[in-house]
Amino acid sequence: MIDPLKQLKLQNLNSGACFGPHHWYETNGAVLSSINPSDETQLAQIKSCDINHYEKVIQQAQYAFNTWRDIPAPKRGELIRLIGAKVRQQKDGLGTLISLENGKIKAEGDGEIQEIIDMADFAVGQSRMLYGKTMHSERPAHRMYEQWLPLGVVGVITAFNFPMAVWAWNAFLAAIAGNTVVWKPSSQTPLCAIALQHLCNEAMVELGFEGVFSLLIGPGQDIGNRLAEDRRIALISFTGSCRQGQQVHVAVAQRMAKVLLELGGNNAIIVDESADLDLALRAIVFGAVGTAGQRCTSTRRLILHEKIAVEFMPRLINAYRQISLGNPLSPQILMGPLINPMAVERYLHTLEVIKKTGGKILYGGERLPGKGFFVKPTLVEFTTQTDIMQQETFAPILYCINYSDLSQAIALNNEVSQGLSSALFTR
Repeated sequence: MIDPLKQLKLQNLNSGACFGPHHWYETNGAVLSSINPSDETQLAQIKSCDINHYEKVIQQAQYAFNTWRDIPAPKRGELIRLIGAKVRQQKDGLGTLISLENGKIKAEGDGEIQEIIDMADFAVGQSRMLYGKTMHSERPAHRMYEQWLPLGVVGVITAFNFPMAVWAWNAFLAAIAGNTVVWKPSSQTPLCAIALQHLCNEAMVELGFEGVFSLLIGPGQDIGNRLAEDRRIALISFTGSCRQGQQVHVAVAQRMAKVLLELGGNNAIIVDESADLDLALRAIVFGAVGTAGQRCTSTRRLILHEKIAVEFMPRLINAYRQISLGNPLSPQILMGPLINPMAVERYLHTLEVIKKTGGKILYGGERLPGKGFFVKPTLVEFTTQTDIMQQETFAPILYCINYSDLSQAIALNNEVSQGLSSALFTR
């Protein structure tokens, strides 16, 4: 079997700061370890970016912007096209790396890489579609027109659960618009970022560009906060928890810059009496168990009409019993581990709260013995809403509620969703 780390140019000790193909810096920051959550072994180490090299990367990204902004948009799109082609060539290795470092099953890892490829195709098309309006002026022999202009240096801060795709969603569109991009990935999945940076570097060398994409790896409270507060960063795109997103939003707003936030969720599926139960079953299981429940789009609440609840719940419990746990690279496995020990502790703490507040565990509710951060996907029954249901645990816990009236179920869904939304804007 080909070692995906070597195939992707990953070393035993990697640099945590990169500006373009010729500048992998010898940083002096703390050494981070990339841990495989399936067996708790160390994959590799990374030297965090220090303040001196942070400054070098940001200054050079500013300098590169002055050239990149003047490159015609279709030419910018050619760089993205080449990166997409290189990602396509390494799809299997990159998907395997996601499974190794993040813990999601190989099919999901490969699917994430396909999202990068698709996003590259989309961005290439957009590079030839940056249209602007033209309009008449009240002044003779004059016309007015609208033209899209780049902002400058864009900072992209991503989470562990989609360690590659989220960067591509942001970075490719920012780049074709003429911005340079500095990426701060999660410290839980740094190797995924380094592997993509190598491919970006190859493309930049081939086309003669420098510094369009840069990389900073380090603790979020250090590098992430510094990016959010840095007046040289025109826009921050942040993906993470609602609590962290509030902090980022405040920091960016204080300097009157732009911000994009992709934060948590508390999603429900409502199954009414006319639903296709076979289709609903598959959707619910994948929504609740995919990525071990570690997605902002994970299904966390299930609201059933009373006429189908008695029939449906045994089928759901039976489906949960068939979910295979283990090495996410195995084709037979449907759910991998949580990302780290803290995630396991949150899962176990939530179960204690559930038991104390009247919840009934229908299936799961325990950590698996042995190596790896494995927990059982869990079904919980509540007869009414509780505070814990309104919190995002980021684990495979699904709250099941039976209601006799679908209008009541919809009202509950709206109430809980509004409660989460209001929390996002509380200062």
